[in-house]
Amino acid sequence: MVEEAAMSRLSMPCPPDRHADFAPLEASLQYTFRDKALLSTALTHSSWANENGCDRHNERLEFLGDAVLEVHISQGLYERFPAEREGGMTRLRSRLVSEAKLAELARGLNLGHYLHLGRGEEAQGGRERPALLADAMEAVLGAVYLDGGHDEAARLVTRLYEGQWPDPASARKGKDYKTRLQEVTQARFRALPVYVPLASSGPEHAKVFEVRLELPDGRSFPASGGSLKRAEQEAARKALEYYGAQAGH
Repeated sequence: MVEEAAMSRLSMPCPPDRHADFAPLEASLQYTFRDKALLSTALTHSSWANENGCDRHNERLEFLGDAVLEVHISQGLYERFPAEREGGMTRLRSRLVSEAKLAELARGLNLGHYLHLGRGEEAQGGRERPALLADAMEAVLGAVYLDGGHDEAARLVTRLYEGQWPDPASARKGKDYKTRLQEVTQARFRALPVYVPLASSGPEHAKVFEVRLELPDGRSFPASGGSLKRAEQEAARKALEYYGAQAGH
């Protein structure tokens, strides 16, 4: 029985041969693969590969797709938002390539339906897991890049993100002092500010918290507030005044 099971695994295509099932997905992608095995690999989770003695799954394509996506999203932000600073573009890019956003795009393509999953992953609802869907979305992008080249990958990113690009002005509006200061220090020093709690005093209903903000350039700003968070925000406000980085600049 063990030998029969082993022979069965050896006779099974690796990754599984379900190319005829991919036509609706290719229509949604608006891209037809020349090498269908690339798409099949992009949709094969390591759990299926492990259970079936297959040495190919989508993790390498995911690695490639992650880089492809970041390049094209970075270029898109650079071209669309010429007035946005580096820190702002970094924050916007993080939102656009986040696990939540990629899972959302994958659901729009019904990508979960096409995944090759192991029995355990299937039983645990893997087709709806955001992390798994996001990984598969990146793997598909990597597969398109290998199959069709840079231009086809760029076109796919453009189609996927149509109507998804944020508005930097509205995104910046209402940002708190700590967030804005973090963007400033990342852009100038590629480092983050540090908030050091110093002390608290007063009765429980009216405590005052003291903090010291330490900046990457060596400057520091003390501040106090009715909560640790408020004290940190006040310190960040002082630092922003120092950098001349008020809201909207």
